[in-house]
Amino acid sequence: MGALTGIRVLDLSRVLAGPWCSQVLADLGADVVKVERVGRGDDTRAWGPPYMKDAQGNETQEASYYQSTNRNKRSVAIDIATKKGQEVIRALAAESDVLIENFKAGSLKKYGLDYESISKLNPRLVYCSITGFGQTGPRAQEPGYDFIIQGMGGLMSITGERDGVPGGGPQKVGVAVTDVMTGLYSVIAIQAALLAREKTGRGQYCDMALLDVQLAALGNQSQSYLSTGVSPGRYGNAHANIVPYNSFHASDKDFIIACGNDSQFSSLCDAIGLPELSTDPRFSKNENRIRNRDAITQILSDHFKRDAAEVWVEKISKAKVDSGVINDI
Repeated sequence: MGALTGIRVLDLSRVLAGPWCSQVLADLGADVVKVERVGRGDDTRAWGPPYMKDAQGNETQEASYYQSTNRNKRSVAIDIATKKGQEVIRALAAESDVLIENFKAGSLKKYGLDYESISKLNPRLVYCSITGFGQTGPRAQEPGYDFIIQGMGGLMSITGERDGVPGGGPQKVGVAVTDVMTGLYSVIAIQAALLAREKTGRGQYCDMALLDVQLAALGNQSQSYLSTGVSPGRYGNAHANIVPYNSFHASDKDFIIACGNDSQFSSLCDAIGLPELSTDPRFSKNENRIRNRDAITQILSDHFKRDAAEVWVEKISKAKVDSGVINDI
């Protein structure tokens, strides 16, 4: 039995942010009914290859992308543009605890499936709308794709190598992280609304926007800007505020060191056979290592080429400094 066993979720969303939200709710025990378009289903069913394989090992026509975000759900095809389809949605919503949708702002009102209409049928319903830019504002009617939001929301400006170095320039993250984070933020909002319902007896409307989430998730980087008025730059795999906190190339492959303070730096230097670095005034304190980032990075990079990644990771880990190799999936 999961924590959300007994909670019924009606999922009208598609692609990633909404389905990710309902998938997490399903993982926690909720009964999720996913509504898909007649004849086509969710867009991501066709986002292949790669495709899922059947019991005989043959490729099907169902993309693995769809499976990655729709487990533990029941699915039904309904045409919400028809009166009959709208009646079915209303009937399902009347018996649900949560409704999730990611249509363009205001799109469901013409079908009588918006929060104002549905909440009259089921005042206890928690209704979660996920859009790119929210329900109001100059871009409210526009679709919101993760890639666009990563760019607009500042994430790409701090991701990738610095300008002027090989491969430098803004980069998107290797997974649709804004969609995933929005899904997770939506789970939090929905659970908070369900908890509040225990006190008030009424549901709530949750207005979730990808751009809002992306800005909120910038964390220390946005606070750095607010504190200094200077936009943070890109550091590749390095950390803006901690050195050494980076990936390095050993004789065989790359590995990572996450050295969080001066004490760990001293332990690191002893472990890798460079004890003199911890007493060097250029590197003895983190603030000095930041000022001399290029110098310490070059010294360590040259040194690590002398042995294999696993050897370095074992030595560094024994010194209680976090380290690990970079694996593929």
